[in-house]
Amino acid sequence: MDLDRRGGDSADLLLPLWRALIVFRVITWGFACFGVWTRWTGIHNPSGAVLQLAIMGVWTVVASIGYSRHWGRRNTRLAVADLVVTVGCMYATLLAQPLLDIRAGASVLTSVWAAGPVIALAISRGRDGGLIGAATISLALLSLRGVDNTAKILSNVQLLLVAGLVVGYAATTMRRANVRLREAIAAESATAERLRLSRSIHDGVLQVLAQVQRRGNAIGGEAVELASLAAEQEVALRSLMAARPVTEQRGQADLCGALLPLATTRTDVVVPAAPVLLPVGVVDELVAAVKEALSNVGKHAGPGARCWVVVEDLGADVVVSVRDDGAGTTQERLEAAHAAGHLGVSQSIQGRIADLGGSVTVRTAPGEGTEWEMTVSRA
Repeated sequence: MDLDRRGGDSADLLLPLWRALIVFRVITWGFACFGVWTRWTGIHNPSGAVLQLAIMGVWTVVASIGYSRHWGRRNTRLAVADLVVTVGCMYATLLAQPLLDIRAGASVLTSVWAAGPVIALAISRGRDGGLIGAATISLALLSLRGVDNTAKILSNVQLLLVAGLVVGYAATTMRRANVRLREAIAAESATAERLRLSRSIHDGVLQVLAQVQRRGNAIGGEAVELASLAAEQEVALRSLMAARPVTEQRGQADLCGALLPLATTRTDVVVPAAPVLLPVGVVDELVAAVKEALSNVGKHAGPGARCWVVVEDLGADVVVSVRDDGAGTTQERLEAAHAAGHLGVSQSIQGRIADLGGSVTVRTAPGEGTEWEMTVSRA
């Protein structure tokens, strides 16, 4: 598990932001200490200021250790705790300065250090987290300064809001880029593995199957059936080698990659060069409908019939055609089959596409084969 975490952290694009936050925490704590030292004679209770700085220092160490570990970055618990402790440290200024002095112009001793949880929440939760952190710190500052001093703290509030927005937006953008990077790495690894396996299969299994096919046809008799089986397995393996990895990206999958494995010695699958991305559920239903259409070809088109599956990406619509050159039929026979309780056409094909909001067109005639045209909208 530790190795996995280190591997995941090395590819985490947000890691530099977390490291910058740690540096920011340490530096701003140093600024707070310097501010107390420069205003030492004006502080009402110096021992209270020292206690406050000590609490801030301890929490800076704890938060820095947490933000440098995987457990501190994987959820918002530490960032929320940071926000609570920071607000508490802001109110701890009352240990050093009376509330009347603070509202009269005395400094809140946390100074810029209080912006730490705003940045932490922006990194972990994006824009919304940053705004929540900025609003919380601003309200705490307003309660200490008083409503009469709203104009004086307006610039601080603006800086907090801008920090939350900018860092939150940057973190969200980097998080999305991180997801795409991981998907790209996974796809590249899968492609490399497929290429390695393809070379091994081509150098061994495919050559053996081709030799069995040639020798079986040459020998004749019962060996022809063995040659036919070898030819089917050769086509299946070649289709598997040429097929694209069916990877899901944000709820979408490539229809072409799902249909290519359906190719056989009697079925050709023709797809665009570019992926045709559709919701995963739509891809599953389309593949199921195509399989049912191919099943009908095997049952009714005749033993020598060939079949073609063609995918067309029309932008707003995607069209999948299943055509064969078999015996064909008539619309009357299709309606009669439905009336007799044979629901393969009406339920497995037309029903599936209708549930997706699409349409199905059937073109058939005796001796002219059958063509199914299934259209679904990306909308």
